[in-house]
Amino acid sequence: MDLMSAMATFVRAVDAGSLSAAARSLPSSLTSVSRQIAALEEYFGTRLLLRTTRQLALTDEGRILYERAKAIVGEVKEIEAALSRDRHQPSGRIRVSSPSLMGRLVIAPLLAEFLRRYPALSVDLLLVDRAVDMVEEDIHLAIRVGRLRDSQLVARKLADIRMIVCASPAYLAQRGTPETPGDLVHHDCLVFSDAPGSAEWRFAEDGKAGRKIRISGRLWMNSLDALAGAAKEGAGIVRVPSWQAEADLAAGRLVRLLADYEPAPVPLHLMFQPSRLASPKIRAFVDYLIERWRGADPFSAQPASR
Repeated sequence: MDLMSAMATFVRAVDAGSLSAAARSLPSSLTSVSRQIAALEEYFGTRLLLRTTRQLALTDEGRILYERAKAIVGEVKEIEAALSRDRHQPSGRIRVSSPSLMGRLVIAPLLAEFLRRYPALSVDLLLVDRAVDMVEEDIHLAIRVGRLRDSQLVARKLADIRMIVCASPAYLAQRGTPETPGDLVHHDCLVFSDAPGSAEWRFAEDGKAGRKIRISGRLWMNSLDALAGAAKEGAGIVRVPSWQAEADLAAGRLVRLLADYEPAPVPLHLMFQPSRLASPKIRAFVDYLIERWRGADPFSAQPASR
């Protein structure tokens, strides 16, 4: 058995949802695909798939192998690309994840020029307001906002993002305007549910950073865009990146609050696995984004005027 080939077939079968679909996409025969899966199960001494008439289901052992094998197969493809004769001509598909609103308004407009520069490349932009598992979800690059935890990933800083607190004039007219962070306990705060520690907002006071206020909220969402929309309708007080609220602040749909207590900006990073930097397509995308950000920060991260 060619172990690498068998693992690639196994990954393709799981992704396709059936052995027959995997056989059609390879292309290969159904018999050959079944034989490779059976050989894998014999090699590892365990059942990997539960076959039904309509679909495949992974066993616990199969799930472990799928996640590891998918990463391994991806790494091999990256190595092949890096060592190929055309290594100076990036080609292939790049999977990039980004916070949804940032991806739609900031990242997506940059992609047209990137694709013109590199006609052999394609980009799959995944817009999600959560931290993706880059290995399990086969993500090549991830754009993340906030302080980084200890990680085996490589980070390239792109910009700084200032988080601000704001609410609609209608809400403030009804509930009053908070004068200090402590006043937030008496207000309805809109909570971004996909961020760790989302029920605690950080503020600065007397020149010191790190004060946390536990806020109370009746409305939780996993989309900052949706939270900002709810805030404009008077649902409560929201904390969002300043660039996201810039147009609504200028139009008077939102009012900036607690500007004297705003913490220092948080960094925006481009994350990728160390082994993938050798890939021409990854290097091309990383260099392109850094080039576009250099000297022209697309985000409004300036402190509010006092």
